[in-house]
Amino acid sequence: MKKKILFILCLLFGLMFINAGLNKFFNYMPAPDDIPENMIQLMGAIDQFGWLMPLIGLVEVLGGILIILPKTRALGAIVIFPIMVGIMLTHLINSQMGLPIASVLFVILLWVLYENRKKYAGLIG
Repeated sequence: MKKKILFILCLLFGLMFINAGLNKFFNYMPAPDDIPENMIQLMGAIDQFGWLMPLIGLVEVLGGILIILPKTRALGAIVIFPIMVGIMLTHLINSQMGLPIASVLFVILLWVLYENRKKYAGLIG
């Protein structure tokens, strides 16, 4: 039962990241009207780099695909982790409006990392 729940959560998690990553390339989701000014400035600053947003989108799509597949889930969790930390920090510091969903996604990611902890033993020591 636990494996089925984890699979469903990873499927939804992965699809959300694939969608978010593809949106960085194709801009098919409109931005909300109530975005705070500091978030608009932050996104404008990130867009100034030119290459950073496509890189984040690529990592989101790749990590989303990897986390859906059980054989590559451990690698997908590591790939997505820095992106998820950035999402959490952005919502904690700049705007709390997306914090509830970001927190749920972060907890799912932590669960995936915990379930795959034996696979990371070689990385730690």
